[in-house]
Amino acid sequence: MKFILFLSLPLYALDQLTKKLVLRLISPLEARIIVPDFFSLVNVTNTGAAFGSFRGNNTFFVIISVVALVIVTVLLVRHSQPDLWRDLSLALLLAGILGNLTDRLLYGHVIDFLLFNLHIRFA
Repeated sequence: MKFILFLSLPLYALDQLTKKLVLRLISPLEARIIVPDFFSLVNVTNTGAAFGSFRGNNTFFVIISVVALVIVTVLLVRHSQPDLWRDLSLALLLAGILGNLTDRLLYGHVIDFLLFNLHIRFA
């Protein structure tokens, strides 16, 4: 459990710090190109889920985030045997859930800032 907190809390803090920097340094209408035609930093708001799906359902996703936090907490408490991959997965989940929940509660949306262009074309 200490490993999970040792990893997830700094990741959560880093998540919030990077989002504050994005809000301060990148306007919503610009992209900072890091690797041309592949990776940029942007300032995008997302009221939905992955890739903007289910937009406008912020309250629903706050509830889902709280439920996910409860599930992760139960998994943490129930398993006393250390398992590196499970613990690493739970730490990453915990950091991500807390980061997105904080965004939704503070801003009413999640702040996305990593844009990868994978050149995938859908018909």
